Amino acid sequence: MNALGVVVFVLVALSLLVLAMAVRIVKQYENGVLFRLGRVIGERQPGLRLIIPFIDVLHRISLRIVTMPIQSQGIITRDNVTVDVSAVAYFKVVDAVKSVVAIEDVYAAIDQIAQTTLRKVVGQHTLDETLSETDKINLDIRAILDVTTIEWGVQVTLVELKDIQLPDSMKRAMARQAEAEREKRAKIIAAEGESLAAAALGDASDTMMAHPLALQLRNLQTLVELGVDKNTTVVFPAPLMSTIAELGTFLAREAGAATPSEPQSPIALPAAVGNGTPAAGSQS
Repeated sequence: MNALGVVVFVLVALSLLVLAMAVRIVKQYENGVLFRLGRVIGERQPGLRLIIPFIDVLHRISLRIVTMPIQSQGIITRDNVTVDVSAVAYFKVVDAVKSVVAIEDVYAAIDQIAQTTLRKVVGQHTLDETLSETDKINLDIRAILDVTTIEWGVQVTLVELKDIQLPDSMKRAMARQAEAEREKRAKIIAAEGESLAAAALGDASDTMMAHPLALQLRNLQTLVELGVDKNTTVVFPAPLMSTIAELGTFLAREAGAATPSEPQSPIALPAAVGNGTPAAGSQS
C-alpha cells in the first residue's frame, strides 16, 4: 500500500510538472512565435497557450515601442568641422516571426546601424545645416533605417538628434559672428533712422522757406526751452538779434494795420512852427 501510494504521488507530481511546462501565458503587449522541432509553425496571440513540452518552444516578443539612445560620437561634417552628436531612436516590432528568424539580436543590430547611419547623414551636411536643419536630418536617418529594419520585422517610428557638441574654438567663432551680425543690424537700423530724420528735416526746411517767420518763431521757442532748464548763461547767435528786431517790426506793422485810423489831436510843440508865430502858451 505504501509503494502504491508512492507511485501515485510520483505520477501526480509528474503530471503537474508536465502541465506546468506545457502552459504558457502571452501578455497583452506580446506576441508568441511557436517553434516545433525547430520549425516555425505560427504565431500565438495574447492569452493562455498550451505547448508540447520538450517539443515546442515558444518565444514571446514584445510589441511595445522601444527607446534606444544612440551614443555620442565624433562626426566630421562636410565643411571639415568635428562635432559630437548623440541621438535617440524609437522603434517597435511589427513582425514577430521576422524579428526572431531574420536576425539574431535585433536590438544590438539596430543600435549599430543607427550609429553608422547617423554618422553618414550628418557627414553629408555642413555645420550650419546640421544646426538648422535637424528635422530634415531626422527624416533622412529614419528613411535609411526603415529600408533595412523592415526586413527584420522592425519599424523605426522616430529618430531625433538629442545633443550637438561643438569645439570650444568653434563656439568662440560663432559668438563673434553673432555679435558682428547684431552690430550690423544695429548700424542698419541707425542709418535708416537718420535717413528718415533727414527726410523730415528736409520737409521742415521747405515749410520754413515758404513761411519765413516760422524760422524766427522756432528760434524764440528754443530760447523758451533754454529758460526752462534754468541755465545761468545763454549764448545768443548774432543773427538771432536781427531776427528779434525784424519780428518786432513785423508785429508792430501788423498791429497798426489791424487798428482803424483815427484823427490825431494837435500836439503843442515847444518851438515855433510855420512863419515864426509864437506857440500857444508863450509870452510875447
